[in-house]
Amino acid sequence: MKKEGLAMDAISSNLAAVERRIQAACLRAGRRREDVGIIAVTKYGSADLTAKMLQLGMTHIGENRWQHAQPKWEALGGQGIWHFIGHLQTNKVKDVVGKFTYIHSLDRMSLATEIQRKAEALGEPVRCFIQVNVSGEESKYGLPPQELVPFARQVSKLDAVQVVGLMTMAPLDREAEVARPVFRGLRKLRDELNEAGALGYEVRHLSVGMSGDFEVAIEEGATWLRLGSVLCKQEGQA
Repeated sequence: MKKEGLAMDAISSNLAAVERRIQAACLRAGRRREDVGIIAVTKYGSADLTAKMLQLGMTHIGENRWQHAQPKWEALGGQGIWHFIGHLQTNKVKDVVGKFTYIHSLDRMSLATEIQRKAEALGEPVRCFIQVNVSGEESKYGLPPQELVPFARQVSKLDAVQVVGLMTMAPLDREAEVARPVFRGLRKLRDELNEAGALGYEVRHLSVGMSGDFEVAIEEGATWLRLGSVLCKQEGQA
């Protein structure tokens, strides 16, 4: 399937369906709709797909590899607000900082230090999510939960690295409920981080929830959803 071939009306229909589901989940959870943002993940699509998302009001764009994002970012002249949502190699920081407003995968001091160096040179702080491996899966990146507070204390000394929240990856499972304890665990970690005062300021954001489990994520406190396939599916697909 070539997702970039999707017609504008198909994407618009997908967005409307997702919006209805988000509103229903917010209602169930007693949350305000405006407290939940959507990142349109276009990593498998072309610049044309990304342009369509922007035209339909999806201001926030998510990409997980610079080599895939670069031609889109350049073709679109930097339109939109870009989120780097994949594992970030230290040697790619120079490419990402200055183009991506948010980095969702801060998980080690060598990366934090390099982000600080590049952001300082540009005179522009970078908003970062600390990635935590709540599920404990060996295949997942992120800090072990017990290392979060000590790590945040170290990062707090870097004035160009602005931690805005936490991110985690839930286990891939057809049953969305499998992700619930992972999302709940991240919310508890955020609360513990704020109670510890490790950063010197409070953070509120939780970057959790993907196409298969975003409603559960909303119920557990997600403030940013990373949605790809649910926005790009063809008519008749599940």
